[in-house]
Amino acid sequence: MAGLYIHIPFCKQACHYCDFHFSTNLQLMAVMMDSIIEELKLRKEYLKGEAVDTIYFGGGTPSLVPAEYLEKILDQISALFPGRKQEVTLEANPDDLNSQALATWKSLGIDRLSLGIQSFQDQILKAYNRAHNSKEATQAIQLARAAGFEKFSIDLIYGYPHSDHRLWQLDLEEALCLDPGHLSAYSLTIEPKTTFGNWTKKGKFCPAEDEFVAQQFEYLQERCDKAGYIQYEISNFSRPNQAAVHNSNYWKRSPYLGIGPSAHSFDGSSRGFNPSSNTSYTKALSAGSLPFVVEKLTPEECINEEILTGLRTRWGLDTGSLAERYHLDLLEIKKGSITKLTELGMIHTEAKTLTLTRKGQLLADSIASDIFIDSDDLS
Repeated sequence: MAGLYIHIPFCKQACHYCDFHFSTNLQLMAVMMDSIIEELKLRKEYLKGEAVDTIYFGGGTPSLVPAEYLEKILDQISALFPGRKQEVTLEANPDDLNSQALATWKSLGIDRLSLGIQSFQDQILKAYNRAHNSKEATQAIQLARAAGFEKFSIDLIYGYPHSDHRLWQLDLEEALCLDPGHLSAYSLTIEPKTTFGNWTKKGKFCPAEDEFVAQQFEYLQERCDKAGYIQYEISNFSRPNQAAVHNSNYWKRSPYLGIGPSAHSFDGSSRGFNPSSNTSYTKALSAGSLPFVVEKLTPEECINEEILTGLRTRWGLDTGSLAERYHLDLLEIKKGSITKLTELGMIHTEAKTLTLTRKGQLLADSIASDIFIDSDDLS
């Protein structure tokens, strides 16, 4: 099964931490939606006949898109990729939720909402330059449930600098009290080209220390575990059988087609991306050409991607599968690194599957790099 990702590159305003591709100029909305539909038509064969099982509207802020455009896109998807979809997700901000919008989204076949709450504290929301307030954040799931939605995810950000952990603890308690079934939590990362990045460079903003952020991550793990939420990926927690199907397929390296400016795609052997420019994207498609750039992956790049993504998940990295497909005994080639990481309590091996311990999850990327291979390992 394959996934379909639609990138909606529009937002009401710029969040101070965000470095995703977006624009606050909504005048291009109609042209952009036509371009997205055109790209869908031109790239029908990318998935090589694979059935599309999931659809994900991300961004940006997909909940800004007028319902008639969402309907046109979904109708085009149905025509090109027929069949019942297991999951259709729309990212939505709390300030865009109302009974009419929710009823319309549900009637279009959208059955899962990913709610960009980020925090339930007004002081943090203001610091992030979010468009909603704490009351709207709390009411978001209540409104959606009243409209008949049953599947949700809440996004939260931890690591906001403060004298103690009280604000994060309040955020997490509020989220779990609402019991959405799925929770995605990310540490506040200071990217250079964002407002926070500029402020940090000028000394106007002081990010939290790594130890402070690590403590909040550990609290997140402990509190979610106590509430019955399973950590199935480093940043994602869910009740049993409520994990995000679309995102899980990313980590399992299933093929997916990305549509829209800055969207990435993966067909099983190569990756590619569209330009992070609304103008370049729409101009190319209006001329009937694809702006898509292909990135052919080497065998070692494919393997290292599997190492990186597999270690982030609860099901871990299956080295036996790697051995079958690439004739590569990772446990032997990286025996020294794996033994050391095991002794440090960072990694666990069982039946040729490597998984990170909770301690190891704090250093997931560096641990993955320790067992990355190079071309010499394949010779």
